[in-house]
Amino acid sequence: MDRRRFLETTGRWVGASLAGTWLPAARPPAAAAASAASHPDLVSVTGAPRPAVHRALAALGGLGRFLAPGQVVVIKPNASFLAPPEWGATTHPQVLRGLLEACFEAEARRVLVVDHTMGTQAERCFERTGIAATVAAFEKAKLVSLDRERAYETVAVPAGESLHETAIATAVRKADLFINLPTAKSHAATGVSFGLKNLMGLVWDRQVFHSSMDIHVGIADLATVLRPQLTILDAVHLLQTGGPAGPGEVETLNRVIAGVDPVAVDAYAVGLTHWNRQILQAEQIPFLQHAARRGIGTLAWRDLTLAEIEA
Repeated sequence: MDRRRFLETTGRWVGASLAGTWLPAARPPAAAAASAASHPDLVSVTGAPRPAVHRALAALGGLGRFLAPGQVVVIKPNASFLAPPEWGATTHPQVLRGLLEACFEAEARRVLVVDHTMGTQAERCFERTGIAATVAAFEKAKLVSLDRERAYETVAVPAGESLHETAIATAVRKADLFINLPTAKSHAATGVSFGLKNLMGLVWDRQVFHSSMDIHVGIADLATVLRPQLTILDAVHLLQTGGPAGPGEVETLNRVIAGVDPVAVDAYAVGLTHWNRQILQAEQIPFLQHAARRGIGTLAWRDLTLAEIEA
């Protein structure tokens, strides 16, 4: 995908619904598409997590590029495990705090922070990760457990090669803006887990990805119907081994990566460190290959405009 084509695609993702995708019901400001070409495609900010989020959003044109005053935001962190922030298995609470601040500075009416935790221990996961305390500090933010089936609705996956139907969290469809807020870590089944893998936390039955299909194909299938308008990757503590739950070897990088193209964000993240004691290239990650082949985004992040910033 050449740069001009990428920017045209970016504008459509930000400003309008794509056929067959399961985007929020209302659209962000129309000015978003027009401003896409004037900002970098990817932003990598090094520094303390909270200000790093603000710097990353400012470099992308501000959250107002994606959100109009009075709209509702859904944020999907990774808060699925009984792990403290230092393990790198879950989204750092200070990254979430910076994003919540930005949402309310942009005059969001309400922000829902949602996740489907492992097992039936949502409250414990939210407390251990620091997510619960972070959300509680904001009057108009709400932490929502997706651990009950009634929180989902079944949707077709028209372009699915293995996944043809799945139940996705209803909260995402009702939101005006959907932001994916994953952490960067290794994973026993997929090698790495960044933004695209984090989308599985919005599905009721995740076991079918492991038992009934090639998980890499399934992740790409899911990404055809569930596309965040913005991905902000927490690369504060990188869980290099022992993922997805940890504990394991951790490298503290103190970095936040942000972009509109979910494949490009993930592809960039592959090169941040070694994963499971291996140096990997984005082209070696099958779910990224499948996603790029199907037009969800580009693996060729080096062809994009990258802004590297010190917070």
